[in-house]
Amino acid sequence: MSRRADAGFTLLEVLVAVVILSVAVVTLVQLTSQGLRLLKVSSDYQEAVLLADRVTRAGEASIEGVETGHEGRFNWERRTQLVEVPDDLAPVGTASPRLLALSVAVRWDTGRTLEVATLRLAPATVTTR
Repeated sequence: MSRRADAGFTLLEVLVAVVILSVAVVTLVQLTSQGLRLLKVSSDYQEAVLLADRVTRAGEASIEGVETGHEGRFNWERRTQLVEVPDDLAPVGTASPRLLALSVAVRWDTGRTLEVATLRLAPATVTTR
């Protein structure tokens, strides 16, 4: 009889082993879920950057104003504004260059926003929309 009692595990040992295994499995499932969520967010930002780049390049560099658009689940807004360059920064003997500040904001989901801004050399005359 004593030999048989020493050969197996007690109920308490089995319960402790099951609890440890359960905690490990739940942790792995949560880590996998978090990884997939971060992958989705990263993918969204990558799509937003590509859209912002495309909208920035497609913008006409001589028109000052605001344009908006919608593409898929993304909403974008392009702002173009004339930036005055101080005369002391202009090359000697020439007129001061005209710069346009171009910014594109892309919005999606609930409150996610990405903004890209750049400066472009403007032609001699800039029209306002």
